[in-house]
Amino acid sequence: MTRLGGCNCGQVRYSLEGEPTRTGICHCEACRKESGSAFSFFGFWPRSAVTMSGEISSWRSRAGEDRFCPRCGSSLFCFEDDSDEIEIKLGTLDGGPSTIAPGYELWTIRREHWLAPLDAAEQHERDRPKRS
Repeated sequence: MTRLGGCNCGQVRYSLEGEPTRTGICHCEACRKESGSAFSFFGFWPRSAVTMSGEISSWRSRAGEDRFCPRCGSSLFCFEDDSDEIEIKLGTLDGGPSTIAPGYELWTIRREHWLAPLDAAEQHERDRPKRS
């Protein structure tokens, strides 16, 4: 399966091959401010499964190197240059992320009281433990 996405103005485009290796929602303050919403919804793909075009800029966040479109400001990716995976901001998918469900929730201690926990998702009060 190939999924397509990009920034709000269309200057940055990407394609994703296959399914994400994991997906999540984060309620931390950094993700709230970066997304402009109550949480951030993201998925990880192997770097080899992602093709991107257009100019991107970056800034260093708590989670890593956030990448965005310098023209419209859309936040798109988070990755380190030496990483073998890329975190995709799933709201930037064409047509939305409706076929992808979160596998876990992070920073649930900051979840808004009016948001219910997702029954099918792992719950983590803070960061997800590193998997070996």
